[in-house]
Amino acid sequence: MARFQKRKLSKKEASAIKKQEGQVSRFSDTQTTVEAPKKVKKQIEVPAVVSVKDLSDIMALPVTSIISALMKNGVLANINENIDFLTAQIIGDDLGFEIVEKKEEKTNIAQQKIEVTGKKLTTRPPVVAIMGHVDHGKTSLLDKIRRANVVAGESGGITQHISAFQVEVTLKKNEKRQITFIDTPGHAAFTTMRSHGTAITDMVVLIVAADDGVMPQTVEVIEQAKSNNVPIIVAVNKVDKPGADINKVKQQLVEHGLTSEEWGGETIVVEVSAKTGQGIDKLLESIALFADLKNYQADETEQATGVVIESHMHKGSGPLAILLVENGTLRKGQSVVVGKYWGKVRILTDTLDRPIAEAKPSTSVRMAGLNGLPTFGDRLLVVKSEKEAKDQAEKYREQAASDFVSAKKIVSSESEGNVKVYEFNLVVKADVKGSLEAIKQTLNAISHPELKLQIVHEGIGAVSESDVNMASTSKALLLAFRVSVMGAAKRLAELEKVMIKSYDVIYDLIDDVKARMSEILPPERRIVETGKLKVLATFRFDRKITIFGGMIESGELKRNDLIKIMRGEKEVYSGKIETLRSGKDEVVEAKSGSETGVSVAGMIDVLKDDELIAYRIDEIKRTVE
Repeated sequence: MARFQKRKLSKKEASAIKKQEGQVSRFSDTQTTVEAPKKVKKQIEVPAVVSVKDLSDIMALPVTSIISALMKNGVLANINENIDFLTAQIIGDDLGFEIVEKKEEKTNIAQQKIEVTGKKLTTRPPVVAIMGHVDHGKTSLLDKIRRANVVAGESGGITQHISAFQVEVTLKKNEKRQITFIDTPGHAAFTTMRSHGTAITDMVVLIVAADDGVMPQTVEVIEQAKSNNVPIIVAVNKVDKPGADINKVKQQLVEHGLTSEEWGGETIVVEVSAKTGQGIDKLLESIALFADLKNYQADETEQATGVVIESHMHKGSGPLAILLVENGTLRKGQSVVVGKYWGKVRILTDTLDRPIAEAKPSTSVRMAGLNGLPTFGDRLLVVKSEKEAKDQAEKYREQAASDFVSAKKIVSSESEGNVKVYEFNLVVKADVKGSLEAIKQTLNAISHPELKLQIVHEGIGAVSESDVNMASTSKALLLAFRVSVMGAAKRLAELEKVMIKSYDVIYDLIDDVKARMSEILPPERRIVETGKLKVLATFRFDRKITIFGGMIESGELKRNDLIKIMRGEKEVYSGKIETLRSGKDEVVEAKSGSETGVSVAGMIDVLKDDELIAYRIDEIKRTVE
């Protein structure tokens, strides 16, 4: 395209140029001025989080160009790392692109509450979560119920890592009812169970020790159940123990909104002893009767939906998921999607590890056949084909990509008072036990009030696929100290977008962890006053602009300065300076001691003797020591 200088043309000449070259022209009666064309930036759509490689593909530019642009803006990232939308916008502008955010429909059902609907609804067993404070007897109570009330025909030993089971209860009219209990004994996911468990169960049985009373985790469960509108039945355990004070427990429960039926409230409170078995029959009967009242239903004829309770790698079976079927019927051989993984139901067993052909609502099953380990709370959906399952899993994987990969993204946050606390999870693999202990000891010494460092998994030897799966599940950074990374683990890490960092010197490892933790911390924002003006008079006052004048008492004022106007202790305006004038001349800045005219956008009520304070906001990077 030709380059034009500004010159005067006839209308005919200008029209011809505009037609041929796409120029923008300005006409008057006798002459036309044509301006040099502005380069139009190509508009592209980019998701909220995108990898460096994907961004290079979208822009049709070499990866090196993207990495170079990132480095110029102070961002170090490799080809597999993710960058957020704002960063993509900045480097896109540098490279001649207009970046707009791609809106994606969240079609995957993972992490969503299933609403059960269907044409053939029938009554199903209630799903009950047993929860309570540490050492209040949850596990002992569950063991007692298992041994005495296993569903008829389910003989044999209960496996050590069972996470769900059914009991059959006979009511007073010899009517039988089944109850499904959810548990994750000795599993790290139990922490998650406390925060998400109430969202996937029909009711919570809250265990409170009669000799200990309501404790922090007790309160936590109460609040979570209330927030999810899940009813609570209280089992006051250890009533046979010296020091048991049942009335004290009931009074503490009242303080948290749970008033027992005996005290005129609506909460069922049952006194039990996991040691002797006292009250357990009454507890089970209370659960069954409450379930009858609520009439929990499902449609067995629908395609199955469910939720992951637990998952692990099983020798001989591969990724094994323990699932609760919520609606429909799950059958062997069906194509399924579970979170970001997909596959076909290759193995289906009950909680006693016995093969079954199908599982109906409120049944817990063990399922193998997925191409990876799903996470607690991921949703299962039966689909028509493996291709559809794979497509669904890919959509979820793309949505979940924003959760991590750069160190800045390997965080989650929770509120503790008024302070936002970020989790920084690590998976650590080392060559020998001594190295591992030294690394752990040094890492555990790192502390910051806004950061919580957690080693979620550790081990000796080469980095394997299971290590990568653990890092993916817990959104962790994987540290490899003097160990190799298996080829399969490297491929899986790239697929799962897990960052693996290798080291030969402990201090390098520690320094890198500190640096990455520092990146997570938001900068400290400081307001610095740069100038002060005392208002002497207002000159113009309308809807579009307000102009006033005054004396600069300190500092200086600049065009576009952030300002606030104070009337005594009261702030009457917050915005920025549009223009500055010294006499009749417009100026860029004005110094202390000069009389200056100021304009701000909009109609502002500015009075004589008001104070205008100009300021800037400095962002100071913080570090973890």
